[in-house]
Amino acid sequence: MLFTLKWLTSVFPNNKGIDERVEIDTVFIDSRKEVTNGLFVPIVGERFDGHQFVLGAIENGAKAVLWEKTKPFPKDFPSKIAVFFVEDTTEALQHLAHEYKNVLNPKVIGITGSNGKTTTKDLVSAVVQSTYKTHFTKGNFNNHIGLPLTILSMPRDTEVLVLEMGMSDYGEIDLLSKIAEPELSIITNIGESHIEFLGSQEGIARAKLEIRNGMPRDGKLIIDGDEPLLSSLSREDQVITCGFQSHNDVKIEHVRLSVEGTTFTLSDKREYSVSLLGNHHAKNACFAIAVGKLLNIPEDKIKTSLLEAAYTGMRFEFLEGKKGVTIVNDAYNASPTSMIGAIEIVRSLSNFKQKVLVLGDIFELGSFGEQYHRQIGEQIIEPITAVFTYGELAEEISKVVQEKEKSIIAKHVKSEDELFKVLDPFLTEESIVLFKASRGMAFEKFVEKLITKQ
Repeated sequence: MLFTLKWLTSVFPNNKGIDERVEIDTVFIDSRKEVTNGLFVPIVGERFDGHQFVLGAIENGAKAVLWEKTKPFPKDFPSKIAVFFVEDTTEALQHLAHEYKNVLNPKVIGITGSNGKTTTKDLVSAVVQSTYKTHFTKGNFNNHIGLPLTILSMPRDTEVLVLEMGMSDYGEIDLLSKIAEPELSIITNIGESHIEFLGSQEGIARAKLEIRNGMPRDGKLIIDGDEPLLSSLSREDQVITCGFQSHNDVKIEHVRLSVEGTTFTLSDKREYSVSLLGNHHAKNACFAIAVGKLLNIPEDKIKTSLLEAAYTGMRFEFLEGKKGVTIVNDAYNASPTSMIGAIEIVRSLSNFKQKVLVLGDIFELGSFGEQYHRQIGEQIIEPITAVFTYGELAEEISKVVQEKEKSIIAKHVKSEDELFKVLDPFLTEESIVLFKASRGMAFEKFVEKLITKQ
């Protein structure tokens, strides 16, 4: 049980058809979902109105619904179903999440950043749940609807709530922070994602810092201490910095990469490992280590949890492909920073004779798109063997490589068939192939075909 209809009347006093004994187990917005004892929230968008599907939601297990006051109410509405009348169903969902969170009163950890926030969420959750009853964001439920639904799926015995917070414009993190009121917050970095809407990296930094707006005055903010745009915060007592530079509170030293993952030592000489590859994952792990120490989690549990953490899929995922080729599925999303980082990891791997990149478009760069794609091309050097690009802006990457690196095969392809044709010579046990692009490019469709055994 999440809550009773009796408690719900205290949140939404304008109601009808209330049986105070009824318990709600699920809050949902998709009327097609089969539930037990559900509260259905009909979301209204520019092109859809969830009120049209309320009867379907009732057939699938809704015992109560929210209803916008301005919407016509059906005369034949089932009398046994409780109705709560609200001004706006989306805002009501957010308000309900805030109130439910206050009742359970878990310690809340909020995580945002241009890159790495989902991986950091996975690492933080792994560390925290070693000691506490933990609930955390699943999938991409990190926006103004997904975050409230995450809160409203939280079991009543939850002790720590870990919430990923996404954004594309000003004000969005502010809203999420005020709903969740995190006591601990993490800003993983300031990259280029959403620069189309925010205009500059300085603008991105301002938007990410909105996470502080819902925090208590004594809350702790953990940041990327190597990020110049966050450097002014490092002098504040409530801020903890993580990174490679000597001034950081949690300083990373002696990073070692292998196909099995990343091992690193901190300045206190303690060694940690994660089954993810890249220097940036050492930093993501440091955010989780800092959280673990703030929550008094034993050192041995922190180390074990980092090593055994489960990760959201399609994030530098090693797979075996046809003819024994090693596939790296990093198709979940991309920014210029994360794409360059992925390329650097592939370059650093010593046990492959052929290193192949399949790169696609990075979205939401606006007028900066061509510039950033060309900058990626500038970073592609030996021992990369070949780069194949697919999309519109991604062609700029292969153009740059063609211009400056004659020893690297570089080609832009315009169809799926053409891509597989140029890849075929590299499908061997001695090759590694990286797939990376923005989520909308759906590069996982290529990966799926290459890992299908014949």
